Amino acid sequence: MKKLFNSRFSLLFSVGLLYVALSFITRIALLIWSASDIDFSFIYILRAFLTGLGFDIAIGLSFLLLYAVYLLLFPKRWIGSLADKVFTYGYLSLVLIIIFFGWMAEFPFWDEFGVRFNFIAVDYLIYTYEVVSNINQSYPLPLIIAVLIGLVVGTFFLLNKTGILRNTFSDKRPIRIRAAYAFPVLLFGLLLLGVMKNKQADFSNNLVVNELGKNGVFSFFAAFHSNELDYKTFYPTLSDKEAYAILKKTLLQENQQYASAQWDNINRITKGENESRPNIILIAIESFSGDFLKAFGNKDNLTPNYDSLANQSIFFTNLYATGTRTVRGMEALTLCVPPTPGNSIVRRPNNDHIFSIATILKQKNYHPYFIYGGDGYFDNMNNFFGGQGFDIVDRDRGNPLSDKIDTHRYNIPTNEVSFENAWGICDEDLYKQAIKYADKSNASNTPFFQFVMTTSNHKPYTFPEGTIDLPQGDRNAAVKYTDYALGKFIVEAQQKPWFKNTVFVIVADHCASSAGKWEINIDKHHIPAIIYNLPHEPQKIDRLASQIDVMPTLFGYLNWNYNTALYGKDINQMKAGEERAFIGNYRTLGLLQGKLFTQIDDRKRVKQFTVSSKDQFLTEVKNQNKKLVSETISYYQTASERFKNGKMKATH
Repeated sequence: MKKLFNSRFSLLFSVGLLYVALSFITRIALLIWSASDIDFSFIYILRAFLTGLGFDIAIGLSFLLLYAVYLLLFPKRWIGSLADKVFTYGYLSLVLIIIFFGWMAEFPFWDEFGVRFNFIAVDYLIYTYEVVSNINQSYPLPLIIAVLIGLVVGTFFLLNKTGILRNTFSDKRPIRIRAAYAFPVLLFGLLLLGVMKNKQADFSNNLVVNELGKNGVFSFFAAFHSNELDYKTFYPTLSDKEAYAILKKTLLQENQQYASAQWDNINRITKGENESRPNIILIAIESFSGDFLKAFGNKDNLTPNYDSLANQSIFFTNLYATGTRTVRGMEALTLCVPPTPGNSIVRRPNNDHIFSIATILKQKNYHPYFIYGGDGYFDNMNNFFGGQGFDIVDRDRGNPLSDKIDTHRYNIPTNEVSFENAWGICDEDLYKQAIKYADKSNASNTPFFQFVMTTSNHKPYTFPEGTIDLPQGDRNAAVKYTDYALGKFIVEAQQKPWFKNTVFVIVADHCASSAGKWEINIDKHHIPAIIYNLPHEPQKIDRLASQIDVMPTLFGYLNWNYNTALYGKDINQMKAGEERAFIGNYRTLGLLQGKLFTQIDDRKRVKQFTVSSKDQFLTEVKNQNKKLVSETISYYQTASERFKNGKMKATH
């Protein structure tokens, strides 16, 4: 060890050791932070730390592989020269900035998502304006930069104090001696990078233990590499014909019949009588967990308007979001399809002209709008909604890629904006746009459908001053403001001539957090939804329902006669015991039915859990219900196969 730190390679080994030490400290801190969500098994935690050490060494060496080649090949006579010092300080400054920035970023990311860097972090890199602005508005960015620079300068100061810098620039051993240091570093680093796979950390049923065993940087690049997962390569399968046979049996409602006997055709004819065709405004509220509502036990009075509306509405009390991101909520509400593995269909290529609720709405001559307070370039929203035939209303921030859509795009002008943050205009301003375009459609005697996506309940949690009695920058305050804006919108809408003939569907896109003990935490997917202003007595739907069932259930209340290829079903047409909810994350997918949760993942594993009534605690069962396993596989396998092979297209 003394030789290692008294040689030309002393700086390389010191920086590598620093990275491993910081990673170990991070792991300890995250362990303490999430102690309440950990199943304390000494063997599992030890395994997580040992696995994590492997990832840490692999990433630490990967940062330094180029420097190892440099130290090996740099001519002996120039060691210690100005050129040597410029390259060394420059390269290692960059490495240290990455190391320290990654270390500092791990904690807010864990706080927000409960995991190491994953596909969310990959996605966010694409949208620099929103992300950089959000960081600037949520955190003291000048202080962060100052701390970052201070850490880099402090590191070099300590390296100089300990003589490590002197050794690096004074040791002029020949290349054959240097090779004895460089080749083991290069070989061991490349070997670890080739052997280590992110899946090796997923050995337990406890999410926190698995995530502790990972390395943030390694997880980031693993997510970048596998942004889309091929179902048949990674997941348990049935034969296609068996999967479709099971699917077609489970999809069919009592008021439906299949349009074709073809084995992979799921188009159904839905029968209805005495149709009504009101205007429809679908409001997807950002990060609106069921936990925020008084109806589900919240005592902070954060949502008085939503609580009041729920008492006048069709109220889904046992509804579950399909995922943990806005694009998953959009996918569920528009495509009514289970969450296929990898990225949401909203963000994938070739996602235009898919059979969606827009297909059905156009059959009924509705004019569909997507109304969003930010730039719809974010998360590919404009291309997705435009590709389904929606007109776009958003805040154009000048990104040319936002204009490549099939339908009209209307910019929200600055003079109609009273407040704006990184993610978009405040909810009050957004709802004014909804009223503006509702007035426009009403004036032309055109029935309209609006998909309104809010943003105020999102970090940095800022909103117009003087609207509520809680301070800026707090999640509860943002929830209360979101509810305030919703209540104000409904009051304003009630003054409009189109209100009596307009139905409002108000639902969350996903919960505020999904972190917890398990890979999928069922209670962290529980969301509210209401259908308001129907000519129907208020009703609580306590039966288990999925986010993909919300719109088909509305179509049922409207008694529509229509063709459908959606996976979603009218909850009122389901027989007792048929109710189910689809719940997934990036790579783990599940089906909740009754008190059983069936889970499949990208290691071809199938697990089944009983779900407790009180806190939705999961207990793995050994004797699996094979029927539910087959149903789970059939739903996800066919959904993935249909998108991949173009069978979801409305023209198919």
